[in-house]
This record gives sequence, C-alpha cells and structure tokens, in this order.
Amino acid sequence: MKRVTGIGGIFFKAKDAPALQAWYKRHLGIDVQEWGGTAFSWTDSNDKPVGGTTIWAVSSEKSYQFAPSQAPFMINYRVEDLHAVVAALKAEGCNVLDKIDESEYGKFAWVIDPEGNKVELWQPPWGQ
Repeated sequence: MKRVTGIGGIFFKAKDAPALQAWYKRHLGIDVQEWGGTAFSWTDSNDKPVGGTTIWAVSSEKSYQFAPSQAPFMINYRVEDLHAVVAALKAEGCNVLDKIDESEYGKFAWVIDPEGNKVELWQPPWGQ
C-alpha cells in the first residue's frame, strides 16, 4: 500500500497574518485570497494542468486548526486510501486522532508525530 504520495498543503501561523500574507503577495507574487492562502495548480512543462493542487496558507497564531500541536506549522500530505493509511498507523501504535472528515474537498485525518507536530492526511476527491 502506498502511504504518502505528495504534499497537499503547507499551513503556518503568523503573529500578524494579514501583514504576512500581504508581504508574500507583494514580494513573492503569491496570489493570496481572502481566506488567507492560495491553491497552486500542478502543471506540466508546457504549463498545462495535470490534475492536482498544493495549498499554501497563513493563519492567525490563535488558530485552533493546529491543536493539539503547539507547532507554528502543519503539513498536509496526500494519500491514495485514507482509511487504509489510518488503519495501518493505528496498528503501528501511532497517535492518530479519532476524527475523520469527509466533504466535497476530500477525506481528512490527523496524526501526531513523535515530536508533537500535527500532521494532516488528505485523500483528494477522485480525479484530483
């Protein structure tokens, strides 16, 4: 079974999220949207879409999304079969959070690594 197939997103906290978002937009050209981030579409060498995205987002340092981790970041990893990966991690004794979210954006689960970082696992909707 494949486990991680790529990075789906990078999320981090900022003391002043709007100012940091503006800095990335102005100086690095990241098209930061109102929700605080952007979706980078995957393309081939001819700039044609190849069916995937990587999310980048900055949120307030008070964001609850990273809890119970105290880390200022969270990485989202793409997986092909979320339920199988979660079952394998649990069988291996990993600290998998009980919640699995399923929505039009795909399936999400979380595991805490040995240093207390919250890791997000994401199975995108079919075709993405």
